[in-house]
Amino acid sequence: MADEPKGRDYRETMFLPDTPFPMRAGLPQKEPERIKHWAEIGLYRRLREAAKDRPKYVLHDGPPYANGAIHIGHAENKILKDFVVRTKQMAGFDCDYVPGWDCHGLPIEWKVEEDFRKAGRKKQDVPAVEFRKSLPRLRR
Repeated sequence: MADEPKGRDYRETMFLPDTPFPMRAGLPQKEPERIKHWAEIGLYRRLREAAKDRPKYVLHDGPPYANGAIHIGHAENKILKDFVVRTKQMAGFDCDYVPGWDCHGLPIEWKVEEDFRKAGRKKQDVPAVEFRKSLPRLRR
């Protein structure tokens, strides 16, 4: 929140288990190293190649937040879909998870339309070139 001090410790706002064990895994340091290693050995490509002759399992994933502001439910939805696809992959299917589809730009486009409406112009009255030139200013 804007009025809260920077660097606030949010642990007091959650019910987390209390444990005497220190955090020694060093995950913030190790995760980038693991990702780099996986990229170097071509892990994803190797998994795709190993699964190419298996039966396909397709999960069509829709847009993440085309109809409003993003919220925790969107994260939950993506996590559950990822869980299903990974489980099917491990169960012997060929599952190449490709999230989203072509309406990811819809919230941005809608915002531009709102700006034109506020200026008293309808979308159909705005030349396509002018409309497209208005899009990048929202992505800065």
